Amino acid sequence: MRWDHLRLAEDAAAPDLPLIERRAVARTFDTPEFRGMTFYEVHAKTIINRVPAASRVPFEWTVNPYRGCSHACVYCFARKTHEYLDLDAGADFDSRIVVKVNAAERVRAELSAPRWRGAPIAMGTNVDCYQRAEGRYRLMPGILAALRDAANPFSILTKGSLILRDLPLLREANERTRVSTAVSVGFADASLWRLVEPGTPSPHRRLEVCAALNGAGVRCGVLMAPVLPYLADSPAQLEEAVRRIAAAGATSVTPIPLHLRPGAREWFLAWLRRHRPDLVVPYARLYGGGAYAPKEYQDGIVAQVRDLAAKYGIADPPHRDVPPAPPPPPGPHQLSLL
Repeated sequence: MRWDHLRLAEDAAAPDLPLIERRAVARTFDTPEFRGMTFYEVHAKTIINRVPAASRVPFEWTVNPYRGCSHACVYCFARKTHEYLDLDAGADFDSRIVVKVNAAERVRAELSAPRWRGAPIAMGTNVDCYQRAEGRYRLMPGILAALRDAANPFSILTKGSLILRDLPLLREANERTRVSTAVSVGFADASLWRLVEPGTPSPHRRLEVCAALNGAGVRCGVLMAPVLPYLADSPAQLEEAVRRIAAAGATSVTPIPLHLRPGAREWFLAWLRRHRPDLVVPYARLYGGGAYAPKEYQDGIVAQVRDLAAKYGIADPPHRDVPPAPPPPPGPHQLSLL
C-alpha cells in the first residue's frame, strides 16, 4: 500500500472511508489560521531519507516532517506528491496536511544508528518545515536539538518567519556543526505575492528573516525562486528583487526559473486562466509540453541576476550554470522520501 512506510494510528474500522482518513488521526482546529484545514497525524517508520541520484540536487539526505503545505503557492512543484495519498494536487495539497508527529524522535534515533555517518541533511526541500502547522505541532525544535546534539550538519530552506522562534537552537547548532539557511523570495511585488503565495509571509518579511539570521551569525542566502515568466522577470523587476535581497544582507542569491511539472502545471495553468488569461498562449509557447523553460531563457535569467548581484555587492553571486532543480516528484515506491 502507498502508506506502508508509515506506522499509522490503529483504526482498522470504517473500511468505507478513504485510506488516509481510515489509517490516520484526523484533526481540525477552530481557529482562524487553521479554518478549513485538516491535519492527518501519522507515525513515520523512517524520517531521514535518501534522495534518488537522478534528482540532480546538491544534497543526498532529507528530513520532511510534513506533507502538503498551507503556503498554497500555486506553482509548488511538490503538488504531485499528494496524489500518492489519494488526495488531489490542488486544494487538498493546500488544506489537508500530513503531520509526522514522531519526527523528532525518529531523527534522534536514526542519527544515533551505527550505520549513520553524519552526512549533511536538507530540510524544506519538498514542503516548508516552517509552514503554519509548525506553530501548533512544534516538530522542528526537537529535530534541531537532535541535529545539534549529534553535531550533524544541516540546511533549511523556508518561506516561513517561524524559523526565528528557533534561533537559539540554530545558534547552538551552528557552534557545533555546519548550518546554512535560505529563504525563498522569487520577486518583490506585493500584489503578485498575494495572488500566487497567499499563505506565506510577505517577501518583505522573509527578507527581514534573512537579515535576522545573518545578524545572529547563522548564514542565510536567498533562493530567488521561482522567477515567474512574464509576471516577475522584467529587467526592472529582477533588479528590484536583487536590490532588496542585497539590502537584507543575503550571503548569496540563486535564481531558479519556474518549473511546471505535472500536478503543479495543471494547478498553475488553471490559476493563469482565471487571473491572467492573456498569458496562457505565451506560457504555452515558452513551456510547450514540458516542465522547463528553454535553456536560453534560463541562462538569460541567471546571467542577469549574476550581474545584479555583483552590482549590489552580494558576496557570493550565482554560478553561470542553472542551479540544480528540486527533486522530481517520487512514485509511490519512493514515498519514504517525504
